[in-house]
Amino acid sequence: MTVTPQDLVVRILPPFAGWLALAALALPGASPLRGAAVVVFLAAGPGAAMVRVCGPALRARPAEGPVERRDPDFARHSDLLEQAMLIVFLSVTAVMLVATVLIATHVFSAQHVLLTLTLLTTLAAFCPPLRASP
Repeated sequence: MTVTPQDLVVRILPPFAGWLALAALALPGASPLRGAAVVVFLAAGPGAAMVRVCGPALRARPAEGPVERRDPDFARHSDLLEQAMLIVFLSVTAVMLVATVLIATHVFSAQHVLLTLTLLTTLAAFCPPLRASP
């Protein structure tokens, strides 16, 4: 299997955003750049890595539109919307799970949540995509 430059960017972008957010913690607390980097990563980074791993399995069955098709691109638009929503919801779920575990173990801090999610996102970037079952 050959890896195209586009595949490489899609694979590396979420962990890069996480490491960038960790580096942004060195900026002053009220810096808008710091807040933007952290929020963008927490809202999309972990979910994007998980959706990339599950992508082929998700694309195995295309979306089914209404009986009367007026939009010829319904399946493509529906799949893009599905992936965008999954990215956000999976990211929020990952943040909540990691924060809950860290609270339960009495080591909760924003830096620990960000570091844990960045490490998990980096690990997901090295995982091969799941194969679609017939």
